[in-house]
Amino acid sequence: MGEGIPAKSGPIRSVLIANRGEIAVRVIRTARRLGIRTVAVHSDADASSPHVRLADQAIAIGPGPARDSYLRGDRILEAARASGAEAIHPGYGFLSENAAFAEQVSAAGLIWIGPPPAAIRAMGAKDAAKALMSAAGVPVTPGYLGEDQDDARLKAEADKIGYPVLIKAVAGGGGKGMREVWRGEDFLEALASCRREAKSSFGDDRVLLETFVSTPRHIEVQVFADSRGDAVHLFERDCSLQRRHQKVIEEAPAPGLDAATRAAVCDAAVRAAKAVGYRGAGTVEFIADASQGLRPDRIWFMEMNTRLQVEHAVTEMITGLDLVEWQFRVAAGEPLPLTQDQIRLDGAAIEARLYAEDPAADFRPSIGPLEHFVLPEGRVRVETGVAQGGEISPFYDPMIAKLIAHAPTREQAAARLAEACRAVEVWPVKTNAAFLARALSDPDYLQARVDTGFIARHMAALAGSEEPPAQAWQAAAQALYQAGRGASPDPWSRLEGFRANGRPVLEIDLQCGDERRRVALDQAAAAGAVRTLVSRDGVVAFVDGQAWRFAPARAVVEDDAAVQADGMVRAPLPGVIAATPVKPGQAVVRGQILVVVEAMKTEHGLAAPFDGVVQQVRVQAGEQVDEGVVVAVVTKGDE
Repeated sequence: MGEGIPAKSGPIRSVLIANRGEIAVRVIRTARRLGIRTVAVHSDADASSPHVRLADQAIAIGPGPARDSYLRGDRILEAARASGAEAIHPGYGFLSENAAFAEQVSAAGLIWIGPPPAAIRAMGAKDAAKALMSAAGVPVTPGYLGEDQDDARLKAEADKIGYPVLIKAVAGGGGKGMREVWRGEDFLEALASCRREAKSSFGDDRVLLETFVSTPRHIEVQVFADSRGDAVHLFERDCSLQRRHQKVIEEAPAPGLDAATRAAVCDAAVRAAKAVGYRGAGTVEFIADASQGLRPDRIWFMEMNTRLQVEHAVTEMITGLDLVEWQFRVAAGEPLPLTQDQIRLDGAAIEARLYAEDPAADFRPSIGPLEHFVLPEGRVRVETGVAQGGEISPFYDPMIAKLIAHAPTREQAAARLAEACRAVEVWPVKTNAAFLARALSDPDYLQARVDTGFIARHMAALAGSEEPPAQAWQAAAQALYQAGRGASPDPWSRLEGFRANGRPVLEIDLQCGDERRRVALDQAAAAGAVRTLVSRDGVVAFVDGQAWRFAPARAVVEDDAAVQADGMVRAPLPGVIAATPVKPGQAVVRGQILVVVEAMKTEHGLAAPFDGVVQQVRVQAGEQVDEGVVVAVVTKGDE
């Protein structure tokens, strides 16, 4: 709510959720339990999404791109007025940390389920937030927070700090607008890329610089405050397993954090919340130098997220509390439900983010229909905002679900969650389920030898093999054989080798990608953890969270010349052109970036396939392109 506008007393009776996906479903679930009527908003791309079906009322607010729908505060307010909603819950992302929108909500006479706009502003600009935290006695990371944003000044400051240095968008969050720079000669290129992403994601291309911590742990503290000035923490989380500064696996409590260090970090987080007059749910994030273990004097304030976090579920599991319910109660003017000494920590919880992406292809987002979508049931908590028959669009973040395990010990929680990840079945969209299972089972992870570079160091082992295991070939062959035998009694049409006299040879020629094999059926070898999905054009085998498609091998062999690199550089997925750093006639080397495409909140550099000369650049910055569109053409130097 805006300054000078008192919180409403009494319970909230209806709420509009200004978000989508799993967080919208999550808020609806708690609201329904509390007897609160729910209103969903949705873009055209989300018209049939689960949060739309679950809400008591749903209102369309625009086309698929977020800038035309979920980022349109005016349309969300119109929907609130039309539905008669009393409050707006912003979820996370989109407008959740937009102070101007929070003020507009309050000015419209609605309840803003979030912190005061002044607190959002204070923590939204990372440079100002660090200065404020330093004044409040909260330790901050050394770096440059100056107003002078000239490229030359920033380069000089980076040289002064020393490399490696971290460039961060002042208005950043969610791992966006961050670049690690290890050499001075790479600084300006990284700065330009960081500015582009920051401008696109946050509308603000200002940056700050920080000392890059070589063995960093990402420790964050969940805080809650009410309108009476009381604030508490709900312990810490460790979010160190990241790729490209995007969290992948989070857990609570942080492994290896002793009682004295926990008290120091959590107390600092509460001081931070009180320093900005905070109210509601928030997360104070710290960077820890773990080279000598977790120590109070080696943990520094990094930023504060003035909203509920994606990973709030692990805090709920170890405390037994519903943080969304706390949000509703505090927004309605109630005091915090518990005092600090009443909040207990029980066991360990770990969350894995299931992304629609291909780890083997540098985590490239995967889009398309969810023809088959099965998540584990039973021993883990599942949060998702999609369903079978839906579609993963290019407009939003690629996270499609969260899997959370809670157990008495960290080791038990990791084992339970790894088992759940191996049980995921998604097709034809690719996911990181197998990658997550391998990470959770890695000996270094189980020994808590983790930091933010864990994934990069272990990538070769975590990515796994693109070749299907032998049992997948067997399971696919068995499934196709059974499907073929059921379809036709004619021996000339059956899949196994037929002999006029003698026992038939049960062999099937299969193809998976470019590989062909003749597989002798062995039902025992196909048994185990392999599950199959038979369709008209083949069979999909699911093994430990990964999927492979098999089909009867074709007799046609592709012309080698047709599959050679032709110099046509194509967009790997739909997106917007962010930059075209080369020009026609320019000589380039293999791997040099020709075009940068932004899709699903991530920049993808499209590189030259060989040394040569740029003949054409067919796109320009700001242009929308579809998957497969030729964006540039390169020819070899002697052509």
